[in-house]
Amino acid sequence: MAVKASLLSRETGAKNGENVTDVSVVVPIHNEVESLPLLIESIAEALSDTELSYEIVCVDDGSSDGSTQLLKQLASSRSDLRAVILRRNYGQTAAMSAGFDRATGRVIVTMDGDLQNDPADIPVLVAKLEEGYDLVSGWRKNRQDDRLTRLLPSQIANWLIGRVTSVKLHDYGCSLKAYRTELVADMNLYGELHRFLPALAFIEGARIAEIPVRHHPRRYGKSKYGLGRTFRVLMDLLTIAFMKKFLTRPMHVFGLLGLGSMTLGTILGMYLTFLKLGLGQSIGSRPLLILVAILLVTGLQLFCFGLLGELLMRTYHESQGRPIYRVREVVSGSEAD
Repeated sequence: MAVKASLLSRETGAKNGENVTDVSVVVPIHNEVESLPLLIESIAEALSDTELSYEIVCVDDGSSDGSTQLLKQLASSRSDLRAVILRRNYGQTAAMSAGFDRATGRVIVTMDGDLQNDPADIPVLVAKLEEGYDLVSGWRKNRQDDRLTRLLPSQIANWLIGRVTSVKLHDYGCSLKAYRTELVADMNLYGELHRFLPALAFIEGARIAEIPVRHHPRRYGKSKYGLGRTFRVLMDLLTIAFMKKFLTRPMHVFGLLGLGSMTLGTILGMYLTFLKLGLGQSIGSRPLLILVAILLVTGLQLFCFGLLGELLMRTYHESQGRPIYRVREVVSGSEAD
């Protein structure tokens, strides 16, 4: 099978000497006790029909409905399932990060644990990935969710995220995605950043594709998503926007704002000086004098923020040995001998 041959030709994915599989399916779980058995069987069935070796990494994110105990039982009786039990409910981003850290596959596929994503789409995502992409995102073209509370907010969010990040996808919220492991290794997740993984991948120079995937109505339980997450998503979007433009050069934004503030403050200060010394007018009670002081102090503070940001970026990259560039491949004529 072409997909397997291509996957096995890569040397990435091994961690600490572990055996490397072709595909790791990472599934965050939170109160999905009714869905779990069918979910595991569906994933196994979808991948057993291919020539790909696989593992299923289910991360229990502080479930309280019996999912934890059931997941432990299933993992102890199945060689293709690995259960990662978190101490408490940390959120989907943390659960996905825990799954990424423990996945051994050359390709990592993420999906929800509520049976709305279809495991039969996993081989399709992997095949698309092997066309030369680093990330393939699912698009729930015929989404089976409430239009007012889920679809409309999602459409607005997708448009806004696309405009801010320049990565235009139809469906940022779809958890069904396939990644090359080396790409995931370069991304640190926190907050609600799992929604912005394509944007983070774009910052890392990834090639991104999107394909339609199936979506089913929820069978069991209640959705964990709601409008209450809107504020957190917006704040993380601002973080992504800043990282996209100024991740390695924070002085460019803070320094520019500081320079503008101090320039304006200096011009207004010179004007007040002319009024005082040239025309003999009193300036002590003028609000403009307070504005000049605020502009000058603010400009100085912004410059300081920029310098601190530069120092933090230097510490971040140098302490981790993390370069400011990403190499896709190296081609040398000597390899042709």
